[in-house]
Amino acid sequence: MPSRSSARLAALTVAAVCSAASAVVLTSPAHADSVRVHDIQGTTRISPFAGQKVTDVPGIVTATRTYGSSKGFWIQDAAPDDNPATSEGVFVFTSSTPKVAVGDSVTVTGTVSEYVPGGTSSGNQSVTEITKPAITTVSTGNAVPAPAVVDRHSVPGAYAPAGDTAAAGSVNGLPLDPSKYALDYYESLEGMNVQVADARVVTATDPYSELWVTVKPWEHRNRRGGTVYGSYDSQNTGRLQIQSLGSTAGFPKANVGDTLEGTTTGPLDFNQFGGYTLVASELGTLKSGGLQRETTRKQSDRELAVATYNVENLDPSDATFDKHASSIVHNLQSPDIVSLEEIQDDNGAKDDGTVGAGATVNKLIDAIVAAGGPKYDWRSIDPVNDQDGGEPGGNIRQVFLFNPERVSFVDRAGGDSTTAVGVTKVHGKAQLTASPGRIDPANAAWANSRKPLAGEFVFRSKTVFVIANHLNSKGGDQALTSQYQPPVRSSEVQRHAQATAVNAFVKDILAVQKNADVIALGDMNDFEFSGTAEILEGDGALWSAIKSLPKSERYTYDYQGNQQVLDQILISPALRRGCDFEYDSVHVNAEFNDQISDHDPQVLRFRP
Repeated sequence: MPSRSSARLAALTVAAVCSAASAVVLTSPAHADSVRVHDIQGTTRISPFAGQKVTDVPGIVTATRTYGSSKGFWIQDAAPDDNPATSEGVFVFTSSTPKVAVGDSVTVTGTVSEYVPGGTSSGNQSVTEITKPAITTVSTGNAVPAPAVVDRHSVPGAYAPAGDTAAAGSVNGLPLDPSKYALDYYESLEGMNVQVADARVVTATDPYSELWVTVKPWEHRNRRGGTVYGSYDSQNTGRLQIQSLGSTAGFPKANVGDTLEGTTTGPLDFNQFGGYTLVASELGTLKSGGLQRETTRKQSDRELAVATYNVENLDPSDATFDKHASSIVHNLQSPDIVSLEEIQDDNGAKDDGTVGAGATVNKLIDAIVAAGGPKYDWRSIDPVNDQDGGEPGGNIRQVFLFNPERVSFVDRAGGDSTTAVGVTKVHGKAQLTASPGRIDPANAAWANSRKPLAGEFVFRSKTVFVIANHLNSKGGDQALTSQYQPPVRSSEVQRHAQATAVNAFVKDILAVQKNADVIALGDMNDFEFSGTAEILEGDGALWSAIKSLPKSERYTYDYQGNQQVLDQILISPALRRGCDFEYDSVHVNAEFNDQISDHDPQVLRFRP
């Protein structure tokens, strides 16, 4: 595999070279003779020989890894035991290009290590390895053990056991039950040669030459070929990440709904960017599923169309303006109001104190006009330099685009980066004290995070309050494949505080005007069934309109084989009671390998 400069790929391939910092540490290593691979792997996630030296462990080389920092090879015992909980394969970390070849029969002497990808603080499971090896080649040209077939029959329906409360919720010490839990099943195959056949792609190929398939064709399937993540208790157990041991140049450029026809075979590894991963020495042939980008319908003259779109760190140096403009004009049908998230300042990630985003926004507006769309106007508030999170120096913020031929923006002075917008009563109606304005920007909930942008619009003489959001990301949460089950979602603490502030502001509007039309939209960074959504909706102040769709269509994002909701449009009771609205998640990005953003935009059409 050619050299890859990405820090993510460097982290992906690093292994036991970092074991001093991230291995499971045991005291008083002991010498152990005449052990087999299945003895080393044991019946839990932690080897009974961790920290000990093992001698002359026999096996057949099934694959070699010659790139990155995790150079080495996998061996598999040709004489397996009869215990389905004990894996017959293990990775041998050599630190340099291995001198063995597939089919070699070898014996390995070395130290057993439990390497934790991402470090112990990540909460990830560990990978059992033999480190500092001395290798003896016994013979060459041997048949490789037949791969274990991973399919809908072999993978259990339950995802993971509950962690041991005496071990802070860790599953590491629990006996593996591969017939009951999917994560136990995959762990029982760690390091072994495995195979999937005719597997449907459920997350498109990413820039790191990875994709995700499912071995369970009907598990929470939607009509476009993905697998929907519908609740914390509704895991998709058939998901499996696919990488290649060969050149990335030949890795298939797959979209959701495509199929890897035939067999895909290789050792089952574990990494910090997805967990259990089939590192393929043989890849199936890509068959297109014919997935096309969606186009929503055009709003009628009497309908107001309000959209949200995360444009992923857009700055003037990007080459995606024309494509974003085309999506807004053609796929979203030129909404009347567009809430943009992740608009960067005018020099992108350069951290020199620049906070203005006029060049960024106007470049997009010009591209929209060139694509045949309206000449949008815009409103925003520049953040305080380096105070709103995101890419360092980028100063991302939310921006309102609006079509002045269809909708008016109510400009009311007083809004700035540090002044809180309020609500007053004028002639019996709610009115913002500043428009645009930021919600409670001094609140600790917004530390190093984007502050909500509130604006007052008028459409056909009706006032509509719109709140653009980009809540705290899920970064830092433990992975679904974590050793801690259920995983800890630490990012929720700040996001819940943010949702509380937004909900309180909406209640302030409704306390003045019960029938006010209020829309809170944007990248909420959480699911429609989450605690964040419950807080936003608290006391009936808002309702997430994506719940008007069938469950199989509720997604705006595709992550590690799970199609899920991160972006939402929430509406006030007056809008919901009228039942005169239509919500659409317009799938133009998340399912495609050539995406220009990792988020799909959404649009709400209604009659105020």
